[in-house]
Amino acid sequence: MTGASLYPRLEPLLAQIQKPIQYVGGELNAQVKPWDDAAVHWALMYPDAYEVGLPNQGLMILYEVLNERPDALAERSYAVWPDLAALMRQTGVPQFTVDGHRAVREFDLLGVSFATELGYTNLLEALDLAGVPILAKDRDETHPVVVAGGHAAFNPEPVSDFVDAAVLGDGEQAVGDITDVVKAWKAQGRPGGREELLARLARVDGVYVPRFYAVSYGPDGAIAAVTRTRDDVPARIGKRTVMDLDEWPYPKTPLVPLAESVHERMSVEIFRGCTRGCRFCQAGMITRPVRERTITGIGSMVDQGLKATGYEEVGLLSLSSADHSEIGQLAKELADRYEGTNTSLSLPSTRVDAFNVTLANELSRNGRRSGLTFAPEGGSERIRRVINKTVSKEDLVRTVTTAYANGWRQVKLYFMCGLPTETDEDVLEIADLAVEVIKAGREASGQKDIRCTVSIGGFVPKPHTPFQWASQASADTIDHRLRVLRQKINEDRRIGRSIGLRYHDGKPGVIEGLLSRGDRRVGRVIERVWRDGGKFDGWSEHFSFDRWTTAAEEELAPFGVDLDWFTTRERTEHEILPWDHLDAGLDKEWLWEDWQEALSEEEVADCRWTPCYDCGVCPTMGTEIQIGPTGRSLLPLTVV
Repeated sequence: MTGASLYPRLEPLLAQIQKPIQYVGGELNAQVKPWDDAAVHWALMYPDAYEVGLPNQGLMILYEVLNERPDALAERSYAVWPDLAALMRQTGVPQFTVDGHRAVREFDLLGVSFATELGYTNLLEALDLAGVPILAKDRDETHPVVVAGGHAAFNPEPVSDFVDAAVLGDGEQAVGDITDVVKAWKAQGRPGGREELLARLARVDGVYVPRFYAVSYGPDGAIAAVTRTRDDVPARIGKRTVMDLDEWPYPKTPLVPLAESVHERMSVEIFRGCTRGCRFCQAGMITRPVRERTITGIGSMVDQGLKATGYEEVGLLSLSSADHSEIGQLAKELADRYEGTNTSLSLPSTRVDAFNVTLANELSRNGRRSGLTFAPEGGSERIRRVINKTVSKEDLVRTVTTAYANGWRQVKLYFMCGLPTETDEDVLEIADLAVEVIKAGREASGQKDIRCTVSIGGFVPKPHTPFQWASQASADTIDHRLRVLRQKINEDRRIGRSIGLRYHDGKPGVIEGLLSRGDRRVGRVIERVWRDGGKFDGWSEHFSFDRWTTAAEEELAPFGVDLDWFTTRERTEHEILPWDHLDAGLDKEWLWEDWQEALSEEEVADCRWTPCYDCGVCPTMGTEIQIGPTGRSLLPLTVV
């Protein structure tokens, strides 16, 4: 029977693997709807392990939005670990959902949310386990339509051979439109087969169907042109933007994991978008404009979510949560509301210039005083001007000194290595900064038991940012700079032992760079890596740099390009980039000008508080910045 549970076949396998609980389903607030009651069936996949995928806000929101529709159902699927995958292949158990343990192959749509490009091999593994052809051209109307979403969908070209469609931008309304199209096509008797269905989807705002666009290349290896193969699909695909987030208060009933996950808290997105203009930040660029939830909207979501989950921590999420125009009032009123309970509030990484101790005290009033995380991103003031992260050393030292003086003992500082124009000296200033933080903290607190953790990630240039033209630093360059940084930190052991240094080597970042700025030719590399055993590339114990470099060398050579061509090569102004036909609203000329300003170390202000500087998003997308103050206040909760 279609939609039947695979659990009787799966259960005997679970006793033979590690962490079987992640596959059993039945979480608090999970849903299993009758299969025959729904006209359209969605399998929503996060292409990583359950512990990483379950807390993902995007997937959780779409899960609720779709399941609220009486004519649709949505179930979740995650990447299965190699131990279970091997048993599934031996016994013929296909890729399944964790809700109803139904075969993914039987769903109408497989929606895959990519937060990172290193999940691409997991998509191929899931398709193969599901019994779905990994190449889109080999599928027919009996196979699910594979739809990519998430930030990586803004350049889906490297996986264009494997996905049928990609959704650009916010998904809440887009998944509803897609559902309507599939429902109508099925009700009409599936006219025209899969080709007609995809043509209809290609006409939905924000939906890109790669098969209807042909790419040609010039003798230098660069793209010569991207052209439509049908006149009834758009030449340029624009992103979707949800306005008035108070009308979309999701998730209302967040999922509570059965197994340990990376975030054990209830999360509320307090605003979407960012206009700080950090030049490295793809998320900030592609999610413009800023759209704030109101205090009352946030308060309602927190109240409902806590009642639905039993969590004792609420994360107030956004790209820069302390930038909410009413964050001080919001934190105080939430702390007032839950005073005397075990409910605590938390912010993710906080900008130095947006932090104050009054805010931090409100956040920790009802809970433990945990560490604070700040993200200066660049080690020197010069490199911070390049990346438009306008924070001075004095600002940082003053802020962390105030935190230490008010009872905090642990501060985490996040930096990047390999930024455009960066030198060894820029990176070594990270050590100087950390030493000053420890010294100032000891003096302010009168204590020796304070710590500063320095966490460093390798910079990867991303599409739709001013750095999309930049040369990426090689793995050897990254590793060299991390090595000299560690030596500098350890020069004075009396202070160095209070500084923790966390980093990854430069090799995974090179592959992420290949996948983030690659074109369709890179698909051959991904397939080769997967066929050679590659999966879970975001996990250091599974990642093989040699496997990727070998595949890139052999698969790209026929095209006259190589790994360095996609990574360490700087692009020219008028080069056609693989994602130029995918519109995030940002004017390409403005991005280029901002790239030139970066090279000149010029800073750009936040357009929330200054006149518009013509990035192009609002007029192109028909949107506008939505910020407070609203003048609203939270009312005390009524005890029933």
